[in-house]
Amino acid sequence: MQLTSQVGDLFLLALPVACIAWTVTHEEVFKEPREFCIRKSKSCKSLLQRKFFYLFTCEYCFSHYVTLLFLFITKYHLLFPDWRGYLIAGFSLVWIANIYMSIFGLVRVGLKKEKMEADIKEVELKEAKDNL
Repeated sequence: MQLTSQVGDLFLLALPVACIAWTVTHEEVFKEPREFCIRKSKSCKSLLQRKFFYLFTCEYCFSHYVTLLFLFITKYHLLFPDWRGYLIAGFSLVWIANIYMSIFGLVRVGLKKEKMEADIKEVELKEAKDNL
């Protein structure tokens, strides 16, 4: 496989990795299991158990496991056709996926800020209208 094709695949495969990692660690649909994992990551007696539950609460940590799943499913490798290619592909996918999640997080914060500012303006306009 040519390097340009491998790099293109890298940026495409990082999208579902980022999507799954973000959804599990941030979105409402997984809120209850995530809260359970947060509690267990703080209360379990065993270090191994605490770390196991923590990985479901951290998008960076969880993205490694999602990446492993995608490497297994797709047999994607980067630069080398053997284990070295899988190793390079794995860390590359995690890195690109986390860049995507960081960008998404920044955009999301910006959108929340804009919505809050619009809500404040709306309240101010309503109050000004009521005072007239």
